[in-house]
Amino acid sequence: MSYLNTTHIVYKEAALTPDVGLCCTTNPIWELPGLKIPRIMQEMNYGCGSTVHARDLSNNPKILYVGVGGGMELLQFAYFNRQKGGVIGVDVVDEMLQASRKNFVEAEELNPWFKSEFVELKKGDAMNLPVKENSIDVAAQNCLFNIFKEDDLKKAIKEMYRVLKPHGRLVMSDPICEQPMNETLRNDERLRALCLSGSLPIKDYVKALTDVGFGTIEIRARKPYRILDPKHYPTDELIYIESIEVAAIKDPMPEDGPCVFTGKAAIYFGDEDYLDDKKGHVLLKNQPLAICDKTAGALKALGRDDVYISESTFHYDGGGCC
Repeated sequence: MSYLNTTHIVYKEAALTPDVGLCCTTNPIWELPGLKIPRIMQEMNYGCGSTVHARDLSNNPKILYVGVGGGMELLQFAYFNRQKGGVIGVDVVDEMLQASRKNFVEAEELNPWFKSEFVELKKGDAMNLPVKENSIDVAAQNCLFNIFKEDDLKKAIKEMYRVLKPHGRLVMSDPICEQPMNETLRNDERLRALCLSGSLPIKDYVKALTDVGFGTIEIRARKPYRILDPKHYPTDELIYIESIEVAAIKDPMPEDGPCVFTGKAAIYFGDEDYLDDKKGHVLLKNQPLAICDKTAGALKALGRDDVYISESTFHYDGGGCC
């Protein structure tokens, strides 16, 4: 568990002295009507993307955010809820919780609609969440799970699954890496704490989610993140790290396996007005239909020369086949 102790030290230091260079703090800040983000929250935005998506947040959902940072995403989630205790923030680092509480006071001064009571901060561990099962509509984490080693990652994902309501969603942003990393990198406690050497390939990341029962996976974005080069890191080759934004939905697991959306689409261009594959998918002529990877394989298996299946774009924004 020593790598977790290192992580606590890194984020204790980041809470006491904001580190603008930690993780991807230059990401665009949501500009929403009537929402002003305190500068200190922006400086403490220790994530590699965003977990705040308006389409997840209708009808005042109960929200859980693990790893509070400076409170920026908690404030953004509260914008959509605006109820006492409507957002729960969990962190194991006391100094980060204290910093968030202080930042919320400043947020109240900038945002007339916001009250600190909208966010309930709790000390807790991602592997043992202080939250009731089946009580959360939207759970989120940003640049946290990639820190964990395999056994702890499984525990953390199981905990998120436990607290979510049926059809609830886990929204995440994490670094990923398709290249193999040497053991020196993998076991460097500080590099893992800095969200670098714990990065997994996408297929392994998705498998960790589906193994606990998430029936639908949406890969919503894939972006460049960092480079590990031989001059500055213990590696013989240049390693390219990306970040992805993913939603895992607590849908029942289909008998034929999970629906994983990686940004593929099908276009029918035959002679008829539409194509019905008799499996629940109707393709209108020359109208792209977003499809999961499983459906893409089934359509290819039809062997038709009038259906085009695009490659994965790793950008999915809903409206799919399943």
